[in-house]
Amino acid sequence: MTGTPRARALCFADHYDAELRLHNERLRAATGIVPTDQVLDIGCGGGQTTCDAARAAHAGSALGVDISDAMLERARRRTAQEGLSNVAYELGDAQVHRFRPAHFDVVISRFGTMFFGDPDAAFANIARAARPGARLVMMVWQGADRNEWTGAIHRALSGSTAPAYPPGGEPPAFSLGDPSRVEALLGAAGFTGVGLAEVREPVYYGPDVASAFELVCDLKTAKDLLAKHEPAAAQRALARLREMLAAHLTRDGVLFDSRAWIVSARRAAA
Repeated sequence: MTGTPRARALCFADHYDAELRLHNERLRAATGIVPTDQVLDIGCGGGQTTCDAARAAHAGSALGVDISDAMLERARRRTAQEGLSNVAYELGDAQVHRFRPAHFDVVISRFGTMFFGDPDAAFANIARAARPGARLVMMVWQGADRNEWTGAIHRALSGSTAPAYPPGGEPPAFSLGDPSRVEALLGAAGFTGVGLAEVREPVYYGPDVASAFELVCDLKTAKDLLAKHEPAAAQRALARLREMLAAHLTRDGVLFDSRAWIVSARRAAA
């Protein structure tokens, strides 16, 4: 994947939407958005979920928030192309962003809530933006050991069959994989009726092995693993990666098993 960092980020945004197509369908069905809802989308990225929300809330509105200028640029372009006028975007970190208090009927997020430096503060801030009785519906990854894609890539590039991460050492992407932790975080923030529904859908890494190989090699985790090898060992690691990706090639492209949660809750009444 070539080009400037901004251009590469936008390419990843397009891939991300394709990778999570089936997950997006499950999340969209779970949000329960009605025409008059005011919707907040946390970590909106390229705007796919925000646009979906805006179409459902056609007599209301949708606000997407993200920390990336490049992603918001893509989101605004997507929104204009889709002809939606009830959408706005704001640059900001939902952990500290000044939302309108007690305003939103629904808060949604597709894998955008796992990266907060202070999750207690973040969910408390999000709760303040939700009106009493508002719904929270977010999708988060389960643990790394339940997501084939992360382990398979790590094993191929490291040459080790050991677990990709030591206990307690998983990357932030998996920080909300423990249901008891999610329930405690949301309860402390002011949400009630916390429920978790399992989602098991494949993630898509490209139409063929060459595309998937290029994508994986441009990931930071892959670069970090390759950097640990001498040149000859790095070439062997890349050969293992190609072989592993070929083993996951299906008629629908390169697919990996994955596990996620759809977390739902309600803002407690005042």
